[in-house]
Amino acid sequence: MQSITKDQNCRYSLFLHEPSVDAEGRHYCRAMNLCIDDDFAHCDSCPLCVRDDEGSVGCQYYDVSAGYSNGLGPDETMKRVAGLIESGMTGEFPEYMPAGTDPKFLVEEQAIRYAAQAHRGTFRKGSGLPYIVHPMEVMMICKNLSDDPDVIAAAALHDVVEDTPHTLRDLEEAFGTRIAALVGLESENKREDQPKSDTWKIRKHENLERERTAPIEAKMIMLADKVSNMRATVSDYLEGTGDIWSKFNMKDPGEQEWYYRSVAQVLSDLSDTPEYAEYVRMLDMVFK
Repeated sequence: MQSITKDQNCRYSLFLHEPSVDAEGRHYCRAMNLCIDDDFAHCDSCPLCVRDDEGSVGCQYYDVSAGYSNGLGPDETMKRVAGLIESGMTGEFPEYMPAGTDPKFLVEEQAIRYAAQAHRGTFRKGSGLPYIVHPMEVMMICKNLSDDPDVIAAAALHDVVEDTPHTLRDLEEAFGTRIAALVGLESENKREDQPKSDTWKIRKHENLERERTAPIEAKMIMLADKVSNMRATVSDYLEGTGDIWSKFNMKDPGEQEWYYRSVAQVLSDLSDTPEYAEYVRMLDMVFK
């Protein structure tokens, strides 16, 4: 019998979910609500992933008790948790902040849960992965660049205004002026009344000019976003399954290179970070 781990005073108890691995090596990831098979490549730096002193990996969360999913196969676990989400008994993204956490850091949890709900039912282009995987990764990359909870929260929310019905006013009411302003700097004017391919270069020029004079915190979010995007593109490139740009609005690799190289120039303030170095290495690989 499943149980929700929040008591009447909204306190949480800590549980460690040991992922069930099937014969093919697949396991269930609670954060993505997805069965994956790449040995924790997605889970390792997830905010829900913990390692003990012996290096054992587990998935930590607070909305389903330990034992509920243990012993079940990945597919059955995913099916049951999806049922809890549909029933409203738990959220799209699980609550995970440990008891006693400094309240200022709760904004990070609130942001990723807000983003998960906003992006619910949408998927990454060409991959079939739930869209929330991207904001999660951007948030995790941003954690390497800043320990400012507002910046990390804005990283989790960076696509909410651009890609969902939520507005900057909605974010300002939910998270305050600073976080909303950072998200605004990352949000394109999509010009929904025109074909996206026709407005692509206009939007990218606007994006570059906006970021050129943006505060360093906004540039951190942009770098995290582009690193996440390029990791996905490199994966497609290494698989060698076809035209890696065919799923995008702009299919011309020359235009894509112009934009991504321009981003590197705009973000040169962060050139001393490992994330920037990774970004440039990926550009050289894909556009060689």
